[in-house]
Amino acid sequence: MVKTEDKMIGYCGYNCYLCAARSDDINIRQKLVNAWRKYLGHEHYTAENVACEGCRSKGDKIADKQCEARPCAREKGVESCAQCDEFPCNKVKHLIATTAGMLTFRAPVFKEITEEEYNLCIPQWDSMPNLVKILVDEGKLPSFISKRI
Repeated sequence: MVKTEDKMIGYCGYNCYLCAARSDDINIRQKLVNAWRKYLGHEHYTAENVACEGCRSKGDKIADKQCEARPCAREKGVESCAQCDEFPCNKVKHLIATTAGMLTFRAPVFKEITEEEYNLCIPQWDSMPNLVKILVDEGKLPSFISKRI
């Protein structure tokens, strides 16, 4: 049986299941938006427009309406950008991240992050392990690598 959280891996590898933008509670979404603004400089999100059902949902209720990876993956009929022969392309490269990498390269910005803010705006972006697993499953990387991530 496939777990719900496994079904909610975005085309780019983000774990939509962990994202607070999926919350029905506008106050939680507002806290998410505030943290994204404070730590990542995302000014175009609001608690209203960030409401999201995950990028693989059938509707248009998605947080990142500027994302180029979602429409491209849908057009190509792939479940993940990692399945595409052009991966990693410019539509997805900037989305590929690890929590450790984000914290390392943005350490000065994250110096004062609270645990609540971290939980709201960081874990869902740990895309690389999900993408590597798919690359292994697709035969684009050797199978021994899956034991190392």
